[in-house]
Amino acid sequence: MGEVIPSYMSNDRYWRAVIYLFKNNAKLQSVFTTKYFDLEAGTIKITALKRNAAPWSSSEKFMLNLALHLFNQNNKLNLSDMDLLDDHNKKLAMEAIKLRFF
Repeated sequence: MGEVIPSYMSNDRYWRAVIYLFKNNAKLQSVFTTKYFDLEAGTIKITALKRNAAPWSSSEKFMLNLALHLFNQNNKLNLSDMDLLDDHNKKLAMEAIKLRFF
């Protein structure tokens, strides 16, 4: 994302996990754009992101759903689907969970 991320977001437990995943996962990075994120307003276009992700693999969708769940608990996911992830993405997921909850 070419847009500057507001400094308060790095201290916000909801945003920092989302930003971490979207910056460090290649598939999520590809949609970390102003088309889906309005950082000034602090919003994510969740429905549009999910629609765009329809053809993605199950593991890619899990990473998106994890990011959205960490942002807002209304976005449910099955944590057991973490089994779909390779080692790199499991590490990203665990770090994002730490950023959100610890």
